[in-house]
Amino acid sequence: MQVFDQTAISEAPPEEVWKLLYDPARFPEWWAGVGSVETSGESGYTMFPHGYPDFPMPQSLEVSQDGGAVKISCLVSDLCFDWRLRPSGTGTEISVHVQIPDEEAHRAGTQRDLIGRSLTRLADLAAAVT
Repeated sequence: MQVFDQTAISEAPPEEVWKLLYDPARFPEWWAGVGSVETSGESGYTMFPHGYPDFPMPQSLEVSQDGGAVKISCLVSDLCFDWRLRPSGTGTEISVHVQIPDEEAHRAGTQRDLIGRSLTRLADLAAAVT
């Protein structure tokens, strides 16, 4: 299994970042590569990659507001994204731990790039709201 971690700092308080992170309907606003989302309940949603509107990818979603954590697992490719928020001064440290199964190892470079861009977009979008 391939794993990597990335971190960014947002000038926004954790509550503002949380509003974007826990709501799958908002993912296309900041998550690079996500074209659209259909919500299907509290524990899951379907993501459609940008440019592939006919390629549904069901996802599971686990949320822990107490720990500032959102865990997203793709039910098709088994990629797992464990997002965490932590206060940092007047802003928020946003970190993500990504697990990529060996069968999807060829996607590791692309995922590093997408997650790096997504972290920046999430941090900036949350800060723009405040």
